[in-house]
Amino acid sequence: MAQQTDIRWIQRYANFHKACERLLAVTEADRHLEDLSELEVEGLVQRFEYTFELAWKVLQDLLTFKGYDFMQGPNGTMKMAFEDGLITEHDAWRRMAKSRNTMSHVYDEDEVMPIVRLIYSDYAPLLKGLDEKLGLLSTDENYQKE
Repeated sequence: MAQQTDIRWIQRYANFHKACERLLAVTEADRHLEDLSELEVEGLVQRFEYTFELAWKVLQDLLTFKGYDFMQGPNGTMKMAFEDGLITEHDAWRRMAKSRNTMSHVYDEDEVMPIVRLIYSDYAPLLKGLDEKLGLLSTDENYQKE
């Protein structure tokens, strides 16, 4: 009986998928941003931060699995993922990365709320699209073998 080797990108994808579902549970709910309490907004921000982190890390793992040699980290990963066709809106992903970094250092509600609006309008749909694409790849046998 052949032994199944765990593929790192698929393991990380499982975590990204769960995180993305949790983010979308807020952004795709019937409640609008204006209906959220301060605590719920903070939770949404945190969900966005860790979902974005898992997104670029699963892309990095997948690109490594595919044999690419590239600069590690979010910037190099997003550039290579765009070149490979895994993501299609490079500028939007760069804006999302910048927003993620800003959120780590900003505590002023006037600076946070525009980014939270972008989570609803732009970033959650981008993350959902990636989740769907990676979900299809994770079931493709060509992406399951070392």
